[in-house]
Formats: sequence, C-alpha cells, structure tokens
Amino acid sequence: MQNTQISDKEDSRPMGFPAGLILLRDRDLNKGTAFTEEERDEFGLRGLLPTRVHTQEEQVIRVMENFHRQGSDLERYIDMMALQERNKTLFYRVIIDHLEEMMPIIYTPTVGEACLRYGHIFQRPRGVFISAKDRGQVIDILRNWPYEDVRLIVVTDGERILGLGDLGANGMGIPVGKAALYTACAGIHPNLSLPVTLDIGTDNKELLTDPLYIGLNQQRLRGDAYDDLVEEFMKAVHELYPYALIQFEDFASENAFRLLDRYRSCACVFNDDIQGTGSVVLAGLYSTLRITGARLEDQKFLFLGAGEAAIGTANMIISALTNNGLSEEEARQRCWFMDSKGLVVKNRDDLNALKAPFAQDYQFFEDLLPAVESIKPTTIIGASGKTGAFTKSVLEAMTRINKRPIVFSLSNPTSRTECTAEEAYTWTQGHAIFASGSPFDPVQLDGKTYVPAQANNVYVFPGISLGVISCYATCVTDEMFTAAAKILSEATSMTDLMQGRIYPPLCKIRDISARIATEVSLIAYKQGLARKPEPDDLRSFIRSQIYEPEYCSYI
Repeated sequence: MQNTQISDKEDSRPMGFPAGLILLRDRDLNKGTAFTEEERDEFGLRGLLPTRVHTQEEQVIRVMENFHRQGSDLERYIDMMALQERNKTLFYRVIIDHLEEMMPIIYTPTVGEACLRYGHIFQRPRGVFISAKDRGQVIDILRNWPYEDVRLIVVTDGERILGLGDLGANGMGIPVGKAALYTACAGIHPNLSLPVTLDIGTDNKELLTDPLYIGLNQQRLRGDAYDDLVEEFMKAVHELYPYALIQFEDFASENAFRLLDRYRSCACVFNDDIQGTGSVVLAGLYSTLRITGARLEDQKFLFLGAGEAAIGTANMIISALTNNGLSEEEARQRCWFMDSKGLVVKNRDDLNALKAPFAQDYQFFEDLLPAVESIKPTTIIGASGKTGAFTKSVLEAMTRINKRPIVFSLSNPTSRTECTAEEAYTWTQGHAIFASGSPFDPVQLDGKTYVPAQANNVYVFPGISLGVISCYATCVTDEMFTAAAKILSEATSMTDLMQGRIYPPLCKIRDISARIATEVSLIAYKQGLARKPEPDDLRSFIRSQIYEPEYCSYI
C-alpha cells in the first residue's frame, strides 16, 4: 500500500478493504486496468474490468491521448479533474510526468476560467465548504472530511480570485488546484491536504442571479460576524489538526493582511499572495542581478498596483535590502507605488494604512508613463489586473532609461496581464528582462529566441510547506521565504539566464522544493520552532517524505 510519508499512520486504507465495484469507485485505491490477475481474483474484479492488464505507463499514454483530443483548455481541465476522481494515483503520475504541459491546465491560467464557470462544470466535491450558516458547527463540518491526518489546509473566502475579483464559492477551484500542486511539485501526499472554502456569500451580481451558482445566495458577510466565523474555523483546525499548516489564499487585501497579522504569531499560517509572491519575485530579481551585474540596493522599483502581491513583494524587497545594510527608511525609498488613482505620495489624503508607509515625498502623477519618465525606475512590477497597462510608450521609456529594463507583468490569468512576452521583447528591442504571472510561449525576434520566465508561486510555496510540516513547525517566518528566494535563484542556470529565463524549468521543481524544504526545516530547528526531533540527516529525511504516485500490491 502507498506510504502517506509524513503521516504517522502505517496504512491509510479504510477498515474492511473494499472489493468489486466499490473498490473500482474508490479514487484512493482504484488502479483501473492495472489491477493484477491475482488482485482481480482476490477482490472480485473478474468481468468488471477488460481482460488485459496494463502497466501504469500504458495508462498514462491513454490519458494523454484523451487529453489532447479535448477541444479546449477548459475541457482539458474538466477531463483531468474527472481523472482525479476516478484514480488519484494515476492523476498525479500524469501531472508529474507532464508537468510543464499540465501546469497551465490544472492551475493558471485555465483554473481562472474554471472558477468563473465552476457552478456550471461542477461534478463532485473536492474539499470542504463552510458557510455562514454553519456558525457553531464548524468543527462538525470539518469532521466530515474522510481523512483524519491533515497537515496542510488551503483556505479561501473567494473574494479576490486571481485578477478576476469576487467569485464567492466558485473560488474553490483555487484551493483544489493548490492542493494538487503541493503533491505534484513537492511530493506532499494528497491525503494530507485539505481544500476549504469559507462560503460567506458574494457581492458579484452575476453570480447572485445565476441559478447554477453553488454558494450562498446573499451579500458577503462583513465585520464581527465574518471575524467570528474565521476564528471558529481557526480554533476547530487547531483542535482537530494540531500540526496543520494553514495557507490563506485569495482573500481581499484588507482581510488578507489583517488575518495574517492576527494569526501569524499564534498559529502556523502564511498568505501565498503576500509572502509567496514576494518570495518568488525576489528570486527573480536576484536572477536579474546575475544578468546585469548590478546590486539590489542600486535598484528602483515602481509597482503598478498596491494590493497583496505588490505590498507583499515590496516588504520582501525591503527585508532583503535591510539585510544588505540599508536602513528601513532607505529601503522604502526604493519602492514606489501607483494605485488606481495614481502615484502614492504623501500629499494624498486617501491612502489606507497599507499604502501610507510607502508614500513618497514627491510630485503626484495620475498616469504611469509620466511617472516612469520622472522617477526613472530600473524595474516595473505589474500587479494591477489592468490589461495592457504596460503600453508601448511605457516600455520604450523604460528602454531609454535602462540598458536592460526589468519588466515583471504578474497579473493573471493571461487576460489580465499588463503586457505579453511578445510585447515586452518587441517594444524594448529585446533588451527587457521579462517575467510574467501567466505562461507565454518563446518569442522569436531578429533571429533570436527569448524564453519568457513565469514568476509562479509554485516555485516556493510547496517547498516551504513541505519543510514546515516535516518538522511540525509552530509558525512560518519571513526568513523562510527569503531563504527560498535565494535557493530558487541559485537553481537558475547560466543557460537559462542566457535565454532570458530567470527561473529554472518546471521539470526541476521537485528537486528545488526538496532543497527549499530542507532549508526551511533547518531554520525552524535553529529558531526553536520545530516540534519534531531533528533527524541526523535532515536532507535525506526530507527526501524520504516525498510521495511518488506508483501502484503497489494489495496482496
């Protein structure tokens, strides 16, 4: 039987091993046509399966043939989710073996379209929905989850799904997708992860009038009632799963920062949109410095957007700069912001508590182009969800100012990106060092091939979480994210950098995740945060925890 790795249980099979159709319909145990002759006799499968026994490798070929036969990426997403419900082991084998092809399907950008239509393509539940009507019963709702040993929870309230806004309960596609990436990219056993959606209603008028919307048909819960539900959820998790790590995902900015500040000192939590994005962008910046030969402290960053991703990234940059010897004030002076109203400056009286610390003593500009021409940033970072905001004029200005302008267009899905890879390279005559939130194909320009980098959080959050849950850490620290950034940058080869790619190819992700996990665990042990005794060989221990989706004998 498959080893659940980090779990202390020796066997995760339910009491009374199933047989016949019940076994074939159990996604955890089903092997389909790979059941051996002996297993077919033992478990009453004769006649319920075609005669020939296939290997897992042959099954993967069949899956990929059907995958490529689908007419759209959304249909491919539905096809893969159906496979996950039939045969979980085969699903993860396919994902791992074809990760670069599968990543845009099971996560961004296709998962964004899936969330928009989630109620219309809904087949079977893949997580736990906790609604505003469940007050006082949250722990009972969580007890309905069939796996007792939960080590990792991805939770959203659906208010800020990617760059698509409030999708309410339809946002479940995000924690489901993140849980799949944890297994594919870091080898965390799928039964250790729990996707959760806090269904507190939605302010999306289209969803409220959609008869197939799956969530509460009411306006969003706010104020004390919202906080009380979150608090009840956090207490229930602590009671049922005391060693679990909680990842906050796609909350609106105000709640995202507030909840992270509220719980980070008393629970094992992090916010991927804030800390994960900051870490992966910092890694990309470290890689750009390897190309330009410049220093981080000599850079000037202009952010378009002032939400979770932008502020989280700025905080990570500030942390790195202060580690390099700058004061916090000097570090802040290198981070400039533009929100929906214009440049974030001190003479504005409409700045909230998140933006105010970044206000510069400077002239106000309403539009991006004059701000770029005046401030002269070395780097522009888009996290606005504003399609096409990095115009030809803006990128030409960046090229006049910098020999190698750094352009990070992070908004996703693809429909919300500030510029495409082709636009970035073409409008800068190939001088841009480019990264994006969504994947783009290589670009041919003047006889040269440019391979755009995807600043995907998947490079860091699976490895960080694997390290945290491996040592039973009590909390997640910023040092873990900065350490992950350095490891990720170091894993980017000179060959990658010469092609313009500032992150390594995804085929290396499981090895990178293991390296990050080892360093994260080491930090936890050094800081006295680990609740599990330190193994003699931490690196070997971490790698021993990595799940491989392979069939094993039931006899």
